[in-house]
Amino acid sequence: MTKLGNEWPSLDGPAFPNLILPLRQLHDRVRDAVVAATERQRLDELADVRRDDEGDTIYAIDVVSEEMLLEFFEGLSREHSFVLIGEGFHGPMVFPHGISETSATWRIIVDPIDGTRGLMYQKRSAWILTGVAPNRGEKTSLQDIVAAVQTEIPLIKQHLSDQLWAIKGQGAHAERYNRLNGERSALALRPSKSSTIAHGFATISRFFPGVREELAAIDDEIVMGALGPVTPGKAHCFEDQYISSGGQLHELMAGKDRFIADLRPLMKQPGICCHPYDVCATLIATELGVIVTDAFGQPLNPMLNVIADVAWAGYANERIRRQVEPLLHSALRNRGLI
Repeated sequence: MTKLGNEWPSLDGPAFPNLILPLRQLHDRVRDAVVAATERQRLDELADVRRDDEGDTIYAIDVVSEEMLLEFFEGLSREHSFVLIGEGFHGPMVFPHGISETSATWRIIVDPIDGTRGLMYQKRSAWILTGVAPNRGEKTSLQDIVAAVQTEIPLIKQHLSDQLWAIKGQGAHAERYNRLNGERSALALRPSKSSTIAHGFATISRFFPGVREELAAIDDEIVMGALGPVTPGKAHCFEDQYISSGGQLHELMAGKDRFIADLRPLMKQPGICCHPYDVCATLIATELGVIVTDAFGQPLNPMLNVIADVAWAGYANERIRRQVEPLLHSALRNRGLI
């Protein structure tokens, strides 16, 4: 497939939707391979550090899928031209080999395992994330993504796995896979319709040491501003520190969480931060009605690379946003963070 002048292949044509099915099949294979690896190997083997890349630390469990991914994209290049970007890859890779980066039609960004640390210790599901955008070179950004697939990598003791996909402007779809009997069933995901974070889950991400105190203070300021003083013996709301951006977005899509913000890049000592590949499937959430913004309240739109640090906020609906966002921005301004 080639681009014609400044025009891009139509989403309504037969070629574009044909990308969704092979990407879903790839996700299935990666999921099954990673689950099999976790069944075979000890936890400490999976947690071995294999290398430190520009974007993140790569553990033994991360490399399980790398060869499989590259083999798949080699095959995909027989029908499509694209630039591949992702965690674990050394710079953008152009397919088919030998063409120039500027002549490729698509730009595909991948996170083979988002939530590695929780998965390798069998604490929480991880996710495979893929986003597809027309190739606009280094200026290609998250809002350019026109198709996305997100697949759950379950724990060994978990037999169900969710898979979600979307084409921009055409809504989102979800399916639940039973890995014991191979059955698949349609899944209806609905973000919360509540107008308040009261008695629900609302979280400021603070996964790592260094800035937890300040992030917790921002969290408290937002909650107290929204709900008032805590009543003795009662809980205002709850938090869930899910160490996976894709997993956090899934919680918003599934109606489990009402508000999440990852503000680590705004901190003076951020350490590990969210990167564009961690949020590359955001299109699915927005197609379902979840509101995802940057730290300033604008649509989240980082460039598609492996090094940018990404701060984001997610709201289950517009009423939650109206309740929380002014308090979030006030807390950030009070600290000179925006």
